[in-house]
Amino acid sequence: MKALIIGGGIGGLSAAIALRRSGHDAIVIERDPNWSVYGVGIIQQANVVRAMAQLGVLDAFLDAACGFDAVEIYIPSGDRVARVPSPALVLGKPANVGIGRRALQQVLGDSAKALGADIRLGLTVETLDDDGAGVDVRFSDGGVDRYDVVVGADGVYSQTRNMILPDAEKPAFTGQGVWRYNFPRPAGLDALHVYNGPIGVGLVPMSAEQIYLFATSAEPGNPHYARADLAATMRAKLANTAPQIQALAAQISDNDGVVYRPLEAMVVHGPWSKGRVVLLGDAVHATTPHLGQGAGMAIEDAIVLAEELGKVESPEAAFAAYRDRRYERCRYIVEQSLAICHGQIGKGPPVDNYKATAEMFAVVSQPI
Repeated sequence: MKALIIGGGIGGLSAAIALRRSGHDAIVIERDPNWSVYGVGIIQQANVVRAMAQLGVLDAFLDAACGFDAVEIYIPSGDRVARVPSPALVLGKPANVGIGRRALQQVLGDSAKALGADIRLGLTVETLDDDGAGVDVRFSDGGVDRYDVVVGADGVYSQTRNMILPDAEKPAFTGQGVWRYNFPRPAGLDALHVYNGPIGVGLVPMSAEQIYLFATSAEPGNPHYARADLAATMRAKLANTAPQIQALAAQISDNDGVVYRPLEAMVVHGPWSKGRVVLLGDAVHATTPHLGQGAGMAIEDAIVLAEELGKVESPEAAFAAYRDRRYERCRYIVEQSLAICHGQIGKGPPVDNYKATAEMFAVVSQPI
């Protein structure tokens, strides 16, 4: 088949790799002509390590990442209350990794290109005309082409979702934002460190030299923060956290190094496709980062989608089977992450991060 993938992020590139390995043509379009990515990191847990093995890119992925095999839970005083072992799902490989987002994009992008995927930048879709036998696509540069299937991997504000499922659920602001910043790696930090409290904080190893810190904060009214104030604002957000976090916060000085994003979430409870056009990743199940599984769910989506397209001749049947396999798992991640979020800001009961993390590991270790 000839597949158009809309979106050159983690989910879209994973779909390109999976489809190319299944023998299909894959054309990826990305609206950003610079293909830019935040300079901070991302957690990829045991199920993602397994998924990278399934995609055939595990060695390159691990070479660019930093592995760890546990999550440590801390209370606001700074005292550690638990260390949760993470079950490894690939023999002899780390259970989890931290990796820079730019490094992850390079691994996936280089792998997709090496497999023959065609990646085109600065391009969007103007119209999709699905006649039942194929999809005619008109692009923003005036070009027109025809595809057997179209995959919308264009994120939480998915244009593709709006085109094919205009009445589907839309992302909603959760009441929280997330702040991220990179630091030199402290000696002895060999696991993901999670700090409970009104400001939820995590420390994630990315390499032998570097970690990144993420912090979730209540953001009533979804305020906008000027770039010139980002470092001072992030330091202020961390003022009443554990002593070791306050010590790191004092080092936050570069406004351009701060990445702030309001947190939004949603799950499309109905179909994830229409005709020969299907959605994956944040386009159908955008989650908050509290369980560290947003990218993982998109990568798994891509693998399952390619598998189902290889089982049946009808794309429509394959898309329905793909959604059936993925819905409960993705809904669980979104809803449990949101429960942690709401507990932190008083919109729901507090959630025990130890129990939530252990349960999540048990869920995502199951086959996809």
